[in-house]
Formats: sequence, structure tokens, C-alpha cells
Amino acid sequence: MTPSIDLARLTVRDPAAALRTLRQQWRGHAQWWIFGYASLIWRPEFDAAEHRPALVHGWHRALRMRSRVNRGTPQQPGLVFALLPGGACRGVVYRMRPEQAEAELDRLWEREMPNGVYDPRLLPCRTAQGPVVALAFTLSRRSEACLPRLPDDEVCHILRHAHGRYGTTMAYLAETAAALRARGVHDREIERLMALARREGLA
Repeated sequence: MTPSIDLARLTVRDPAAALRTLRQQWRGHAQWWIFGYASLIWRPEFDAAEHRPALVHGWHRALRMRSRVNRGTPQQPGLVFALLPGGACRGVVYRMRPEQAEAELDRLWEREMPNGVYDPRLLPCRTAQGPVVALAFTLSRRSEACLPRLPDDEVCHILRHAHGRYGTTMAYLAETAAALRARGVHDREIERLMALARREGLA
């Protein structure tokens, strides 16, 4: 499979330059794909020509990204999922419609990269129909937005209290859990967190 293409160094300096580089890299591929691992599964906000279950090696989904706007506030930060190095992650790849791909990419960039926190990469993804290379929004462990693994009592406090522009961290976790289950993906850590939330009367 095609090795991953790292746009992270460009992103740190200039997200717009990273977007230009991504377009150049993608134009070498016959199809443009997006990898969704959390909210892009249940709220993609673009009209895909096709979607498939997909597996990415070398990265895993973790509820460890601080959210001060979308799912929390500066006073009570929330949590959202990030794609962190190590392990593997099952999600969904979406094939962009060629006639809409340029415009959809601009909209996606505005959604995911307003503050340049994510490190966008083109990653090899395995699907039942064969391998594809897809854009994924990853997070560096060195990012100030990347938190260490939190004790369960801290996670429960966040699930109980964090609320941002798009709703609560609890609702975000529950939406992601439901979307993965609907696609036959069993994520043990997400199911553990949902069981914890139920025990605490949060779900």
C-alpha cells in the first residue's frame, strides 16, 4: 500500500500551505477519500459517492483531545476523540464525488482545521474492496490539546459538566458509540466508557 504522507510539519507553520500540498498529493490519485473515526461517521456534512468500512494500522481512536469550544468551554473543557499514534482503528472511508471534491475539501478544511490543531495525513486504509489512501485528521501526542489518559472520576466529571457550541461531551460520546455499533464496529474502550456513564447515571 502507499505509505502515509505527512502534512503535519506544514500545518504547524501554515494550514493553507498544507492544504495546497494536500491538493497536489491527491491529484496523483484517481479517487479522493476521507477517513472518519468519530463525528465524521455520524455527521460527515458532505455528499459522498461511496462509503466503506475501513481499517487503519498505526493509529487508534482515543477520547483525549481537549475541546474548549465545540464540546466544552475554557472554564470547563470537554473531550473529543483524536486519532493518536499506535494500534489500529476501524472507521469509515468516504469517496468524494469528483465534481464536488475541491469545494467539499475546502468546507472540510474549514470545519477541521480552523485552529490548526490536527495533523492531516494521507493514510493507507484497508477495505474489503481493496486498499485506498484517505485523508485523516490525526493528533500529535506533543500537541497541547492532547491530554494524558485521565482517571475515570475526571472523565465522569467532564461527561457530567462539559457543554460547548455543539452540545455536551456525553452526547458526543454516545453519538460515536451508536454510530460505530450501527456499523458493526466494537470499540472496547468506548463501550467501557458508555458502561461507566450508565453506572454514573449519565446515559
